[in-house]
Amino acid sequence: MTRQQRNILVTSALPYANGPIHLGHLVEYIQTDIWVRFQKMRGHTCYYVCADDAHGTPIMLKAEQEGITPEQLIERVGEEHRRDFADFAIRFDNYYTTHSSENKAIVEAIYLRLRETGHIERRVIRQAFDPEKKMFLPDRYIRGECPKCGAPDQYGDNCEVCGATYDPTELKNPVSAVSGATPIEKESEHYFFKLSDFEDMLREWVKAGHLQPEVANKLEEWFEVGLEDWDISRDAPYFGFEIPDAPGKYFYVWLDAPIGYFASFRHLCDREGIDFDAFLKPGSDAEMYHFIGKDIIRFHGLFWPAVLAGSGFRTPTAIFAHGFLTVNGQKMSKSRGTFIMARTYLDHLDPEYLRYYFAGKLGSGIDDLDLNLEDFQLRVNSDLVGKVVNIASRCAGFIHKRFSGRLGRTTENTALLSAMQAATDSIAQAYEEREYAKAMREIMALADQVNQYIDERKPWVIAKQAGSEDELQAICTTGLNAFKILMTCLKPVLPLMAGKVEAFLNTEPLCWSSIDQLLLEHEISAFKPLMVRVEEKAIHAMLEDSKQTMESAAEKTVSKILTEEPIGDEISYDEFAKVDLRIARILKAEEVEGADKLLRLTLDIGEQRNVFAGIKSAYKPEELEGKLTVMVANLAPRKMRFGLSEGMVLAAGPGGKDLFLLHPDEGAAPGMRVK
Repeated sequence: MTRQQRNILVTSALPYANGPIHLGHLVEYIQTDIWVRFQKMRGHTCYYVCADDAHGTPIMLKAEQEGITPEQLIERVGEEHRRDFADFAIRFDNYYTTHSSENKAIVEAIYLRLRETGHIERRVIRQAFDPEKKMFLPDRYIRGECPKCGAPDQYGDNCEVCGATYDPTELKNPVSAVSGATPIEKESEHYFFKLSDFEDMLREWVKAGHLQPEVANKLEEWFEVGLEDWDISRDAPYFGFEIPDAPGKYFYVWLDAPIGYFASFRHLCDREGIDFDAFLKPGSDAEMYHFIGKDIIRFHGLFWPAVLAGSGFRTPTAIFAHGFLTVNGQKMSKSRGTFIMARTYLDHLDPEYLRYYFAGKLGSGIDDLDLNLEDFQLRVNSDLVGKVVNIASRCAGFIHKRFSGRLGRTTENTALLSAMQAATDSIAQAYEEREYAKAMREIMALADQVNQYIDERKPWVIAKQAGSEDELQAICTTGLNAFKILMTCLKPVLPLMAGKVEAFLNTEPLCWSSIDQLLLEHEISAFKPLMVRVEEKAIHAMLEDSKQTMESAAEKTVSKILTEEPIGDEISYDEFAKVDLRIARILKAEEVEGADKLLRLTLDIGEQRNVFAGIKSAYKPEELEGKLTVMVANLAPRKMRFGLSEGMVLAAGPGGKDLFLLHPDEGAAPGMRVK
């Protein structure tokens, strides 16, 4: 039966161009890449585009901190992103940047259409302003005491202690995270997209099946509280595109970022001669899908379709959200080494181990996905090496030794192969619906059947029997054709191994339409190992490297500040501001058995911390208990021979008895931040 040809445009959320890719990011790109590869294997026209999200205040400030231009920063990070994605076998048809002429043109065109149709409004608002840096401050660049619970050092929009949300103007004792100055309020004219104009359209769109049920239910909550118009402008200085006819005003990064999907596709269309409008005009029969994390549902489920509808573009066919990544059941942690960068993983492990493990955990919902490293090792070794690759290795040797690499003219167990071919319809449906875990279970169930068949037929026994040549060849031909079916089904997940298999079987690229085509009287190449087992030592080495590569910025800064060497290079205020100094009360001090210089301090900073300090030569433990001192509270925990040290206390002096622990006045209280 001939399947209808589909034209599909697929995107993943744009990674921000101010840092490296980590395993949490890769959940999305691997999920998307598997789906795109499957669609292409089915014979559909499917384009996968993405780009670096390259604008905004954080990029401007980071470039300034590094002493380079924003353009230099995003170019460097973009190269790193492209390399990491390529090495994880994530194959974009085009990977671009939002800082492009194509994006500028489309952003301006969309804005002007919205303005012409009355969906843009200008309003004067009051904002926090840094009088030293001469810039308006985004909420996340203002720190202060929570107006609800009084917790110190909270962001300008929400408190991480009590969970309260508020306006930056409500913060107590606010400071600019950029300069440390006290912000002032200042008026500025801003441009708003009137999201409320599209409430009826959005209500209908949300209910029309474009979203997962749990996502649609979440968006209903936003309708209940009322749709707020969206501030799409920012004041200079800002790294982005200037708004037409508005000198000193720039498009907010969240406006031009999703439009970057279209800009990347435009770049591909211009290069390959593809009809851009055929995919993106209203009423198009092409399909458009966005894969995103559940944290950006609001932008993609409300603002984005409204902007598209208001500016004359089609809306998405569907938006697919996914959950977050945890490691060993916990949030990714820098101190435990489980905040793992893509490049750190690649330095130690095969990228397709992770692709397969993620596939084995991914469904169509938004549940979080856990990377359990023990399970990761067991599952990859059992499924891929022990089941799938094992089939080829058990059969290929006999074909080469006894039949000069030539498969037989017939198979022995046609019922097995026919059942496997029939089962691929269910596997294909699971891929289509993004139920990858279901697909992997069904594929491995087939692999179990093939291994059971080989175990029952025992080709290694038959090979020793006289006159059994035809039987032996037929058994191994059956096994290798079954292996071909399995690898065709696994190719969206394991494209690199599939390439090796295509070379080994001496075939055209595996595709869904070739599943029914058996290899008979066909010459294969010599078998080479397709995948090695995951070694526990490689996982441990990766975790250790992660601890080193994720050494906190605070630790690096402290090492510059707290040194007995002559004063060295200057550090910026931004670097110093990352060091979180807190008043701590010494609840307990004790000697450390086996350590010449260390005391173990139990500190109270609103929570208890255990710290090892090299001050034994200057202090007796009983002298310290009950006293106040100052500690670096955001230093990454460090595992020492005597236990885990969860910070650093500040001391000065040349050493020996001349070491002086900082003792604040009694007016200070544990947990207070030193400013």
